[in-house]
Amino acid sequence: MGELRNCPTCNEFFNYTGMRDVCAKCANIEEQQYETVYKFLRKRENRAANIERICEVTGVKESLLHKWVRKGRLQPALFPNLGYPCDNCGKLTTSGKLCENCTSNLKADLKTFDAAKDFRDKVANQDKGTYHSDRK
Repeated sequence: MGELRNCPTCNEFFNYTGMRDVCAKCANIEEQQYETVYKFLRKRENRAANIERICEVTGVKESLLHKWVRKGRLQPALFPNLGYPCDNCGKLTTSGKLCENCTSNLKADLKTFDAAKDFRDKVANQDKGTYHSDRK
């Protein structure tokens, strides 16, 4: 059973079933725009076009191109200048939510955090000692 949502493009109500993020009317328009973009990119001289050039020639919004790359409809392996913005810095990436630079920075920060935590744990455990006293 679907839920009733507003279409983010035209603000009309539609039954969201998990398949499409927009209403049927907007989905048809998006599909026509996809065909236009794909026809443009199929030409050998246009395969290396960047996102700005594709938007300029086809009239498609940049956000739609990002959406199609993210969903895998336009593959960066075939069209090398396509991608979508990193959620952290905005640089174009082709997989995941973060670019390679942000991913490596995050991993380095996590390693630093883990090392600091291990150090704090070792210091806390050193302070705990067993003391014996001779009681008589």
